[in-house]
Amino acid sequence: MSRALISGASRGIGRACAQALAADGHAVVINYLHSRSEAEALAAGTGGTAIRADVSDPCEVQAMFAAAGDVDVLVCNAGAALQKLFTDTTWEDWRQLFAVNVDGAYNLIRAALPHMIHEKYGRVVLISSVWGVHGASCEAAYSASKAALIGLTRALAKELGPSGITVNCVCPGVIDTDMNAALGSETLASLAEDTPLCRLGTPEDVASLVRYLCSGEAGFITGQIIGADGGFGL
Repeated sequence: MSRALISGASRGIGRACAQALAADGHAVVINYLHSRSEAEALAAGTGGTAIRADVSDPCEVQAMFAAAGDVDVLVCNAGAALQKLFTDTTWEDWRQLFAVNVDGAYNLIRAALPHMIHEKYGRVVLISSVWGVHGASCEAAYSASKAALIGLTRALAKELGPSGITVNCVCPGVIDTDMNAALGSETLASLAEDTPLCRLGTPEDVASLVRYLCSGEAGFITGQIIGADGGFGL
């Protein structure tokens, strides 16, 4: 049975990805940092395993992989967000975002690759954002960190293709998650109006795309930056 590790999987998009991959027959490893009860409940419901690790810490990531075992599918979903004017963004703010969003992906992929390269097979999906493609005012640090994942995807797809490993990037639009709930109902309603499909996305909308990219049917798709945004980025 293929094993899939999803970072930041206790809620939102990560949770939906874990459920979708479990339904596809993968043994899922549910990474979490703070939401232990949610992660353990999800593990119980999917037959998976919940493991706590701070993805920005390479030692914790290595320990997680040692506990989980080799993985064939990796979804780099754990992320942090920040809404601030660039002039108000401190060095500590900047480093924290990059530590989670970019360094976290680096740590996870580095830990997963030895097995994938040995087996000449692997699926890696990075979760970026529509703002990583288009940028967002008052979210310069977040946009920059998510744009870095796009560059990483394209470079790794070229480097890892000869080893039978696909690397793709999903860029969600405005998704109905706890993180976005903080924007308020009026802002969310306005964002839904700005989306051609006239609604917010759901975590399941994103997970269905991730599920496909991790499947055998997507074996000839790599290096792609794919929006799951209802047309918001058009």
